[in-house]
Amino acid sequence: MNYQSNTQENSDLEHFHLQLFSAEGEMNRLPERFIQSYIHLLFCLEGEIQFQFSPMYSRSLREGMVFMVYQPDRDLSYKPIKDWSGKVVWLSVSIETLHSLFVPDANSFPLMNPEFTNRVYYEEKRISAELYPVLQSIHHFPSNQNAQRLYFKAKAMELMSLFFSSGESQKEGCPFLNDEETVRKIKQAKTILMDQYANPPLLTELAKQIQLNEFQLKTGFKQVYGTTPYQFVLEYKLELAKRKLQTAQYSVNEVADSIGYTNVSHFIEAFKRKYGSTPKKLIPK
Repeated sequence: MNYQSNTQENSDLEHFHLQLFSAEGEMNRLPERFIQSYIHLLFCLEGEIQFQFSPMYSRSLREGMVFMVYQPDRDLSYKPIKDWSGKVVWLSVSIETLHSLFVPDANSFPLMNPEFTNRVYYEEKRISAELYPVLQSIHHFPSNQNAQRLYFKAKAMELMSLFFSSGESQKEGCPFLNDEETVRKIKQAKTILMDQYANPPLLTELAKQIQLNEFQLKTGFKQVYGTTPYQFVLEYKLELAKRKLQTAQYSVNEVADSIGYTNVSHFIEAFKRKYGSTPKKLIPK
């Protein structure tokens, strides 16, 4: 597993490569090629990334989409964009490993059939609701290196299982999301929650603001972002708290108050449940 952001940690897994990239207005280098005979799954959780394959051809990967690349005969090089803002999970698995894990079935997925081993394959589709919680959880890996190896291998297996077993029927799970206007309103709800994280609106109020009913809001938000509005804003607040603590400019009480906690003990409990340590331990000495 390779982890890249402002810092980098490495732990190799045989036949699996799980990489996490996050960038916030800084130059962040992605790999410069897709390795041959590996299936590459790029999940874009935030932002947008552009891949320049030649002067005449480029391809963008947008938020909420997954891009699959399989190049059997040679490495596929590209020029990565240096300035981008977003979050990506990149899973690579050898074709031999994939065939050993799944029973070949051309009807469920062409690459499962050995006949396709020597054929180029590309696909882009929306990240399913089932995949979002797994993708988000990958970013909260354990600090112990021995535990990390098992954790990332389990997550890689879980991602492959869900990705390759998902079919077109999942697109019917939330039919009103086929409406672009509804998707726009769901994204508007996310923006409102991020802007008002310290004192977020109630679900009824949020639904009224974006002009959807509560069922559409709850179901649609889960489908697009893989979590509930309440859980999303909680995760967002705690991530902001973590960043503030790491600057060593604020006390635990100040951080708790800034993200809307009136009871600091409740903040400490939520923080410890998410990150496995108390907020005070994250403040640099």
